[in-house]
Amino acid sequence: MAAVCSALRSSALSSTSRVCLFSCQTFSSLGPGSDLARRKMVEKIIRVDHAGEMGASFIYQGQMSILKNTKSAPLIQEMWDHEKAHLAKFEELLVTYQVRPTVLIPVWKVAGFSLGAGCSLLGEKGAMACTVAVEALVTKHYDDQVVEMVANNPALDQDLIDIIKQFRDDEQSHHDVGLQHGAEEAPFYKLLTRIINHGCRYAIWISERI
Repeated sequence: MAAVCSALRSSALSSTSRVCLFSCQTFSSLGPGSDLARRKMVEKIIRVDHAGEMGASFIYQGQMSILKNTKSAPLIQEMWDHEKAHLAKFEELLVTYQVRPTVLIPVWKVAGFSLGAGCSLLGEKGAMACTVAVEALVTKHYDDQVVEMVANNPALDQDLIDIIKQFRDDEQSHHDVGLQHGAEEAPFYKLLTRIINHGCRYAIWISERI
């Protein structure tokens, strides 16, 4: 009986050790200083991207709430499904990298839904204008993150780089679809996209920090 208990304790300790080892390996690097800098960089990236994908998912939800009975509905649903998949992955990465999400998640849910629904009240082209404005900024934001990680040490974060590159390609596709479906013909297109761009820039800035 004692031997069995000892074996069980050893097994439990072994499992715990494997989890701790993975966590340590996730943030191992060339030294204490560089490790701290990398930790902060990865935390910032995962936190803000999780917030962004949450907001994007609610933008498309807001669009669908208004345009669910239009010819654009299948297209919006397809892009929404992409954002749901992105969000699920970043939910997973929050756990894997032990990153705290931004405290502003409830705000971005409401803001995203309101933005998507509000632009859709201008019609299908209004929804596409919203998509173009958001995705143009998100694509550049993802590109900047890849550059930052490559400059740091790409070998350490190759998995995360590959994920962000794939998501960037999806967002670029959404942007292009919006243009193909009349975004630039939306009422107040230039003003609308400028306002959305500035709002998204502020959301990125604050989500990276809190």
